[in-house]
Amino acid sequence: MADAPVDLAHLARYTGGDKSLNAEILRLFDGQITEMVAQLQSVLEHRDQKKWRQVTHTIKGAARGVGAFAMGQAAAEAEPMDPVRHPDQAGQALETLKSQGEAVQAFIADYLAA
Repeated sequence: MADAPVDLAHLARYTGGDKSLNAEILRLFDGQITEMVAQLQSVLEHRDQKKWRQVTHTIKGAARGVGAFAMGQAAAEAEPMDPVRHPDQAGQALETLKSQGEAVQAFIADYLAA
């Protein structure tokens, strides 16, 4: 599972490998992905650079915390972008975050169903 959207070994460092705790954390993160990607869409539409950085920074930390490293990296790359001066670049970054988020959410759904 080296290429998995979530590194469960990383998450286990914090949860002791407790499956119910993993599930709870992953459920919370699943909801957070949906909420924050929607926030970024709104931020991009309103061209709010400060809020863009805040939300991408939050995604970066949350993703890295649960072991969703590719999503965390996408957020890190998006964080310094300026949706005011470069809305197309920010829009592309948002699409990457959406794609990464969907992969993580699919992984979480499979994990919870197992």
